[in-house]
Amino acid sequence: MTEQAPLVSIPEAPVPPGGTAEWIRGAGAVRLRAALFPATGAPRGTVVLSGGRTEPIEKYYEVIGELRQRGFAVLVHDWRGQGLSQRLLPDRLKGHAHGFKDFVEDYRALLRHYGNCLPGPWIALGHSMGGCLTLLALAHGAGPFAAAVLSAPMLGLQTGDRPKWLSQLLAWVMGRIRPDGYILGDPGDPHGETFETNIVTHDRRRYARNRAFYDAEPGLRLNAGTWGWLDFAFAASRWLKSADGPTRLELPVAVVAAGDEKLVDNGDQQQITARLPNGRWTVIPGAYHELLQETDDIRAAFWREFDAVADAVAPKV
Repeated sequence: MTEQAPLVSIPEAPVPPGGTAEWIRGAGAVRLRAALFPATGAPRGTVVLSGGRTEPIEKYYEVIGELRQRGFAVLVHDWRGQGLSQRLLPDRLKGHAHGFKDFVEDYRALLRHYGNCLPGPWIALGHSMGGCLTLLALAHGAGPFAAAVLSAPMLGLQTGDRPKWLSQLLAWVMGRIRPDGYILGDPGDPHGETFETNIVTHDRRRYARNRAFYDAEPGLRLNAGTWGWLDFAFAASRWLKSADGPTRLELPVAVVAAGDEKLVDNGDQQQITARLPNGRWTVIPGAYHELLQETDDIRAAFWREFDAVADAVAPKV
């Protein structure tokens, strides 16, 4: 028996019609929120949509509508530790992780729960951390998927002036000494920034809309990551660079990068994409990290990449 879960609505972005959210159980019986939105008209397939770190289902209402207009059913979810899914620490504002295996098992659980309801073919669509975890799940055999499109995936992190090897070592050590501590002791204030200081989108309207969700439902909020989360992020990148799983992934994978990226490492994206038998890396010049929350022209460039993949594996009905 399924248990219905809530979806947050705001005047600027009401819940897309026809969708329903449920609570499901992931690895270790962690409670996860997921929602299924049927296609508008005859379905040409399903898109499994996975947001990035801090991003709840609600942030993707606009994207869900655009996918449905393209003829796709959309399955979207909150990763463990964020959105309205179960948080991993008593302090629910800490962005935490215990490696990446539980995330992969959560993704499998999502597909098991909904699989019989999803028209094929399936396309995986993931952004940032969600793009990294989607690729990990695919490389571990989750599916069946016909293709994947990854938006600015977190296949590596920028580390500023600190050498990457030193950042990885520090994360590994602190991830074992104090895994639940904020990175460098700083909780950050992602909900106190301004549009002028943000580094993820050039679009003022979408920026304001997304912040309004956190004002409407403070339970969606998430602060900076912990040492455990940072160690997970580096470990995920190392695995994708060295394990055999990515080299056996035959489905087409389009990796779309942001040209003015401030958070993830585009060089690591290119290195990992080159390991995929049918991987293709492209960059959108001038774009900030959140491609699907960007200005209309940048979003149009992303949708051209998506449509090229979708038209090849899921021809329009």
